[in-house]
Amino acid sequence: MKNFKNATVYVEGEGLKKCNLSFSEKIEKISRCADKNAEVIELPMDAIVVPGFIDQHIHGAGGSDGMDGTVEDIAIIAKTIASEGTTSFLVTTMTQSPENITKALSAVKEYREANSAEGARVIGVHLEGPFIAAAHKGAQPLEYVKAPDITAFDAYNEASGNSIRIVTLAPEVEGAEEFIQHLTAQGIVSSIGHTGAKFANIEKAVSLGANNVTHTYNAQTALHHREIGTVGSAMLLDELNCELICDTIHVSVPAMRLLVKNKPLDKLSLITDAMRAKGLPDGVSELGGQTVYVKGGEARLADGTLAGSVLRMNRAVQNMVEKVGVPFTQAIDYATINPARMLKIDEEAGSIKVGKRADFTVLNANYDVVMTIRGGEIIYQS
Repeated sequence: MKNFKNATVYVEGEGLKKCNLSFSEKIEKISRCADKNAEVIELPMDAIVVPGFIDQHIHGAGGSDGMDGTVEDIAIIAKTIASEGTTSFLVTTMTQSPENITKALSAVKEYREANSAEGARVIGVHLEGPFIAAAHKGAQPLEYVKAPDITAFDAYNEASGNSIRIVTLAPEVEGAEEFIQHLTAQGIVSSIGHTGAKFANIEKAVSLGANNVTHTYNAQTALHHREIGTVGSAMLLDELNCELICDTIHVSVPAMRLLVKNKPLDKLSLITDAMRAKGLPDGVSELGGQTVYVKGGEARLADGTLAGSVLRMNRAVQNMVEKVGVPFTQAIDYATINPARMLKIDEEAGSIKVGKRADFTVLNANYDVVMTIRGGEIIYQS
């Protein structure tokens, strides 16, 4: 048994409170009195204990990418993002050849079966492509864009050990409606993204079970007063959870404020959409076989197209509070309980409550990560 003694803790349903938090693999007790038999973990005076961050959309970090297709590269990503407070994540693929996607998914299956205790926990896969709209491919390679294909998807899911949790798709493409129904029947999230969809397309997709928007604002139809497009639909339809890259590069601060103002508190999730260059110095990197240039926190293709981010989740939370003006606990919810609900793991993760997993991020007053704990074990300490 371990114990945070007289710590400031963000407790589910109670907000920030001074308390003693006792835990093993799960949270055992939240009380005024310290457990005398527990090992006390000392924290700085300004430390705040919050739930471990959950990143539902991240491609890579530390020089590795999920598309590299090895358990070693997944392990590097997992260990790297532990330093930003992330305790669970979805390995995110991208539009590539069927062979490369299958290799990446097979590596996820192998990694999960090995049940590594190091780094952040891999809870599944976010399949971002190939079932997207060619005109809105963003940094995805055009040659591998494919119409929705249930047979191809089922083969991918089998390769992953049935661990695909989110699929990004364009709902306006022929075959998308049947595909969404197929995903919904299996409890898999259909996420609207890389799309030229109009409101009618999205309204229909939502009626069939689509309930997420991939990196809102980016690679999708903008809001217009005669056709509200994907962005306007994301704001209008409360059924849709919105992913947001809060780096002030992919989305401006006023645009983020507008999204926050229009979404229910439980329908916005912070993501990093990070690529392999995260955690490395500026320079030349790679995404899906394409050269990426990283400078000043921006990752772009040679033509200037944004190619993922190098954002750290703790900095996304900080930006939400300090630049967007969101209350601290609300920003934390965006990175914890909201993605947990989306991924249907909120009974075991996403908040600090007795009986849930002991997944914690400890932040200081500058939003630096002091410590990351996964399942009661320290996986990162500054």
